[in-house]
Order: sequence, then structure tokens, then C-alpha cells
Amino acid sequence: MSIWFYLFLVILCISILLIIKIIIMKNEINNIGKSISSIINTDTNNLITISTNDSELKKLANVLNKSLRKIRQLELEYKNGNGELKSSITNISHDLRTPLTAIRGYLDLMDNNNLAEKQIRYLKIIDSKVNDLTELTEQLFDFSKSIDIQNEITKEEIIINSVLEETLVSFYGLFKENGIRPKINICDEKVIRVLNENSLKRAFENIISNGIKYSEKDFQVVMRKNGVIEFSNKTKMIDHTSLEKIFDRYYTVQSAKKSNGIGLSIAKQLVEINNGKIEANYKDKTLKIEITF
Repeated sequence: MSIWFYLFLVILCISILLIIKIIIMKNEINNIGKSISSIINTDTNNLITISTNDSELKKLANVLNKSLRKIRQLELEYKNGNGELKSSITNISHDLRTPLTAIRGYLDLMDNNNLAEKQIRYLKIIDSKVNDLTELTEQLFDFSKSIDIQNEITKEEIIINSVLEETLVSFYGLFKENGIRPKINICDEKVIRVLNENSLKRAFENIISNGIKYSEKDFQVVMRKNGVIEFSNKTKMIDHTSLEKIFDRYYTVQSAKKSNGIGLSIAKQLVEINNGKIEANYKDKTLKIEITF
């Protein structure tokens, strides 16, 4: 046999070994990718492990494991910080409620018939400011609830029609108090989705409350069998510029005496964590908020 034949055998063996090594490395890289995806998407303390002795892959696994440890540490600090923030906000809200309740009680006890016109005007101003502070206090409670919304979500099959109807009925008193006769059109077909019922109710409540607050004595709800729900009301307290920020947390409609607070921001969170979509548009002085599940 010639030297070329032996050389060919050596090259062939080396090529086979290289191909085998490439296949092994490719499989290990795929396994690393699957491990990272699994570790990130589940609540686990597992780290990446590899079955090969390749030094470069071991270095890669070590670097990735260090990054995972840092991510877990940051996540833990974030959760602890959110818990402390929520506790502080809840305590502040309770502290604010006590003096506000006392002020409200004294205002109710005062007999306007024995007061001068100027004094009555001042009392109305005080009453208005107390209402504003009370509303801000409730918004603080809403914010504390929204901090860990995603951690509370458990989903099951629910009939959206029924949840919407129950929520609207609970607002009967407020509709009547504000002189609103809502137009409601809910499809007869049951719309069933896998959602969290409590978060869905809260989303509906926040949207309806916002509608009552800013409507011009009108409010309309339409639900279609394809899972689209539309809330609409006429209002002059918004324009196309403010429409773009209507779901932003803490955004205030400047032309209004009251702010929309964080109600719609929370509604957006609640809809999206239920894999829904929420949009707002403004046309012919009518604000429409559309939810799709």
C-alpha cells in the first residue's frame, strides 16, 4: 500500500472524529438552550449541566450559571422590594383614611342653614378637597393590589357574559346616582374563555368606574359572540393627545377636575395577563374602550 492510502485513512479518521465531536457539541448546545428556557420559565433553582468533557462548553455553562444566579438574586430583591412597597402603601392608605373619615363626619354634622353664604362656599371647597383625597387614597389601595397581580393569577373556564352582567348590576346604584341610563347589549351566546374571574371583574369595574366618572350622562356596553367587549361614553375631558396616554400609570387628564388615576392602567394589566387585548379610541366626542379575549 502506498503512503497516500495511509494518509487518506488518517484524514478520514480525523474527519470522522471531528464530525462526531461537532454532533456531540451541537447536541450539548441544544440541551443548554432547552435548559435555559426551562429554568427561566419555571420557579426552580436548577443550574445548567452538561455531559461532555469539552473545556469550552464547560466554560460556557459556568458563565451562564453565574448569570442565572445573578438573575435569581435580582428577582429576589425585586420581590422583596415590591412586598415592602406594598406594605408601606397599604399602611399610608390606612393612615389617611382615619383623618379623612373624621373630617367627613364633622362636615356632615354642620348645619348649612345657620351659616353665611361665604362660609357655605368655603365648606363646599373643603368637601371637594376631601373627596379628592379620598379618591387618591382608594387609588393607593388599587396600586398596592396591582403590584403583585401576576403572582395571584389562577385561570379556569369562565363565562365572560355572566361576569360582565354581574359587574354591571353591582353598579346600578352609581348609575342611578349619576343620572345615567346605560345601554347594554350582551350577546345571548355564551363566550367561554380560560381566564381569572377576579381579575376580569376588577378590569370591568375600573373601566365602568372611569366611564361613570367622565361620561355626559350616557354609557353603553356591547358584547359580541367573538369575545369583543366595547365600553363607550361621550366626554369632553379627553383629546387625541391624552388618548395616547390613557393607559399610562398616574396619567392625569389635565382638562378635568379629577384625574383618571391608575384605574385604566390596572385594567390594562389585568386584561393582558389574561392574554387579552385592550384598546382605546376617541371619535365624535365619544371614548370607546375595546377589550378582546
